[in-house]
Amino acid sequence: MAELLVIRHAQASFGEDDYDRLSDLGHRQSELAGQALRDAGWMPDRLVTGTLKRQQETLRSMGFTDSPDTHPGLNEYDFHDLLNTRFGGQVPDPVRHDRKTHFRTLRETILDWQGGGLASARESWKAFVDRVDAARLFATQTDARRVLVISSGGPIGQLVSRSLGAPPEQMIALNLQVKNTSWTRFFFSREAFFLHEFNATPHFSTQETAKLLTFS
Repeated sequence: MAELLVIRHAQASFGEDDYDRLSDLGHRQSELAGQALRDAGWMPDRLVTGTLKRQQETLRSMGFTDSPDTHPGLNEYDFHDLLNTRFGGQVPDPVRHDRKTHFRTLRETILDWQGGGLASARESWKAFVDRVDAARLFATQTDARRVLVISSGGPIGQLVSRSLGAPPEQMIALNLQVKNTSWTRFFFSREAFFLHEFNATPHFSTQETAKLLTFS
């Protein structure tokens, strides 16, 4: 069977006006991830990313300079819009700037969204699920045997949840575990799609590199 290796983008610029770019640490994380792939002898036949800047910067900083195929289904859900919808455009400052408060509130917001709430949000939960599934088909309907995808925590959580036949609420539990530049590996064929490995970070396995691990 062929392999689909989905890597979450490196650390973005949390709390800044332009979140959609890598931090200096994010570039370093990407370099380590790319080197770990080369050390393992795992070289992709096909590159795929979403359309977000932080995903494409991650691929480049990993050392892959060829232009990837892109699919917007690999983009993160718009958490800014979901939070703005929940709070009527007045997101409390701790939700925007304190990581613990932000992610606790985000979890509550996603569960509401999945249950049919936040009806005025730009994207419904069903639309998100459908576009992630379309991206999965886009990435796997190929003759390539090793496909490298750079995506985000939400789509990765949804891909894993779908492969396991898990209930919708499992997606956000998985989403919030996904580390920056972690590897989630699937095996696939024309008929099958199986999870093989989730959230692995071999490039952070030493005492020194473990200090570089982040979740956002």
